[in-house]
Amino acid sequence: MPTPRGGGAAIVAVASVAFGTLALAAMLEARIALALLVGGLAVAAIGFADDHGHVPARFRLMVHAGAAALAVWALGGAPVVPVGAATLALGWVGNLLAVITVVWVLNLYNFMDGIDGIASSEGVFVTGAIAGLVGPGSALFLPALAMAAACAGFLVFNWPPARIFMGDVGSGWMGFAVAVLLLAAALEGRINVWAGLILLGVFAVDATTTLIRRLLRGERVHEAHRSHAYQWSARRWGAHRPVTLATIAINLGWLLPWAAFAARHPETAMFAAAAALVPMVGVALALGAGRREQA
Repeated sequence: MPTPRGGGAAIVAVASVAFGTLALAAMLEARIALALLVGGLAVAAIGFADDHGHVPARFRLMVHAGAAALAVWALGGAPVVPVGAATLALGWVGNLLAVITVVWVLNLYNFMDGIDGIASSEGVFVTGAIAGLVGPGSALFLPALAMAAACAGFLVFNWPPARIFMGDVGSGWMGFAVAVLLLAAALEGRINVWAGLILLGVFAVDATTTLIRRLLRGERVHEAHRSHAYQWSARRWGAHRPVTLATIAINLGWLLPWAAFAARHPETAMFAAAAALVPMVGVALALGAGRREQA
C-alpha cells in the first residue's frame, strides 16, 4: 500500500515547539536554542525540499555545513577531548572537526534511515540516553527528553510494518539535533566526546565501514545503494522488524553500559570507545557492510 513520506516533519514541529517553549521559559540557554532552532530548521527545510523534488547534493551539503558552523559558533566552539588523564584542546582545528562531525552525524541518520523503525528508535535511544546521562540538573535534560518523546511518538507509526516514513526532513534534522545535544553535553562536561561516539555506535560503525569499502572500490558514494549491514540483514531475514529489534538490543545491552562508563570515567573513555566499537566493526563486516551489491 502507498506509504506517506516526509512524516518526520511531525518530529521537527513538536520538538521545535518544545525547544522554543523551554527557551522562552528560561529553561534552555539561548545559544543552545539558537543552534537547535535556526540550524535545525534550515536542515529540515532542505530535507523537505529534497523529499518533494530533487536538490543537488552539493547544495544540500552547503546548507548542512552552514547549519553545523552556526551550531558550533553558537555553542562556543569545540569541547576538549580526554586522552587518558589529560585533556586535548584543539583550538580552531577542533572547531573545524566539530563542524565536520555535525555534518557527518546529520548524514548518518540519512544513510541509516532505510528500514522501518531503525532511525526513529535510534533517536529515542540516543536522546533518552543523553537525558539519563546528563541528569535533571543539566540544562540539556528537558530538551533531550522532549526530543526522545517526539521520536517515540513517531515510532508508534513508523514501527515495522511502517504506516508512515520519516523522509530526509526528519532523518537529517534528527541527526543534526542529536549532534548539537551531544556537543553541548561535551561542552557542559557531562558527556565526553568518546561517550557520545559510543552512543552513536550502531549508525557510525555501519555507515563508516560501508562508506570506506565503497570508496576503496571507486564507487560514487553519494548515489543511493543498499549495501549497509542493516540492509543486507533485512534482506537475509526477509523482514525489517528483527533488524530493528537487534539494533535496539545492541544499543541497550552493549553500547549504553559502555557509554555510561566512559561518561563517568573520562580518563579511560578513549579505551572504552575502542572496546565498545572495534568488535562492532567486525560484526558489521560479517553482516556485509559495504559488500558489492549483486547486479
